Amino acid sequence: MSASPRLADQQRSTKIVATIGNVSSSPDKLRALSDAGVDVFRLNFSHGTQADQGARIDAIRAMEKQTGKPSCILADLQGPKFRVGKVDDDVVVAAGSQISFDMKPDTGNATRVGLPHPEIFKSMYPGARLLMDDGKLVFQVVEIDDASFTAEVLVGGPLKSNKGVNLPDIVLDTNPLTKKDLDDLEFALSKGVDWVALSFVQRVSDIIAARTIIGKKAGIMAKIEKPAALDDLDNIIGAVDGVMVARGDLGVELPPEQVPGWQKTIISKCRMIGKPVVVATQMLESMIDAPTPTRAEASDVAGAVFDGADAVMLSAETAAGHYPIESVQFMSRIVAEAESHICQHPDSGPGKLPVEHSVYHAVARTSVVLAETVEATVMVAFSSSGNTALRIARERPSIPFLVMTPNLHVQRRLGLLWGTRTAASAFSEDFESAITEAIEEIKNRDLAGRGQQIVVVAGMPFGIEGTTNSMRVVTL
Repeated sequence: MSASPRLADQQRSTKIVATIGNVSSSPDKLRALSDAGVDVFRLNFSHGTQADQGARIDAIRAMEKQTGKPSCILADLQGPKFRVGKVDDDVVVAAGSQISFDMKPDTGNATRVGLPHPEIFKSMYPGARLLMDDGKLVFQVVEIDDASFTAEVLVGGPLKSNKGVNLPDIVLDTNPLTKKDLDDLEFALSKGVDWVALSFVQRVSDIIAARTIIGKKAGIMAKIEKPAALDDLDNIIGAVDGVMVARGDLGVELPPEQVPGWQKTIISKCRMIGKPVVVATQMLESMIDAPTPTRAEASDVAGAVFDGADAVMLSAETAAGHYPIESVQFMSRIVAEAESHICQHPDSGPGKLPVEHSVYHAVARTSVVLAETVEATVMVAFSSSGNTALRIARERPSIPFLVMTPNLHVQRRLGLLWGTRTAASAFSEDFESAITEAIEEIKNRDLAGRGQQIVVVAGMPFGIEGTTNSMRVVTL
């Protein structure tokens, strides 16, 4: 019985992130995407100009004013991307042959190609692999000198200009934020984005470097797409506000068969400490060109829900595909069906977490148990910072969960967090007044009716950040 209100209210707990591109950035398309179920709008700074992204941000905020629904914006930075230089037309490298790499600007051919990245040459060693063009070409270094290195071609094929290079065996001594990233970051923060995603994170020091710039202006999300990041995973998760399982580059640099296991591990570790986690890349890839997904894609999206992800993400499906609205609608239906299955078969979903020995986690855990025991219709949490929401979402309550906060930026940022709905509250120092405000909000949204019970979680003294320590059962 405790699960039915959420389903009856046609709400998903797992959030949907949609990437915005040229085909989906008009005001009408943005509104249609929001109506279809988008909770977070992702802007990919690897493509387009700052003017393009600024226009999208302005359009999203204008839509927010029209609908009265806070909109969450994620700015995804390009990160240190490595590419080969220009190559002659129709070059093909054969398996078993050798090719040299250097930093010269000369046009490359089948025996030599430019790689204008000195940091790669500083870290290179015999035996290291280079993957090119999303892993279609594979090389292994056999010899190094001061200004070049020679590699054997393990997997051959067409070698084309400006193709991306992945280095799965090397931790590069690079700044996590390139000059382009720094410029884009300054712009994104000036426009008031809610989350910033850092690409190609390798170690916790990358997060610390970004934190000195971003501070509390936006949530920091680490994209896990490098094997080196897996070696420092616990520290990285502890240092960020959220994590993205970026399966594109991760699936290039790792053997593909290892990606599902790492996805489960990353989701589990994030949920353990209450950090939102997004599963991304090729979730409904066929819908770039087709109006329906494959059965395997539906299973992939549902699998992320069963693992306990906070959000699932669409990339080219909504940024450049022919069916952006339909992609969101299908993803929403798949998520809702997976959540319905978990309601009926709890063992299919993420398991219970171990007890955390702190007052804040104890209040969150106990409030969820209390709400489900008394068959409350809604849980309400008052939070100035959003931390109370993180703790309660960690427990995966089976009933609707409403967060009341006086801060619009907190409302927006929580758009990424599993299960949360938000509402604005006044800066009140009186718990009784706050409860009255919550009851009015619940009635306005038709979340509960006369005679039904709600559970309210807050801090005493009320309104002070970081003091969540109280709960109350209220009968409407």
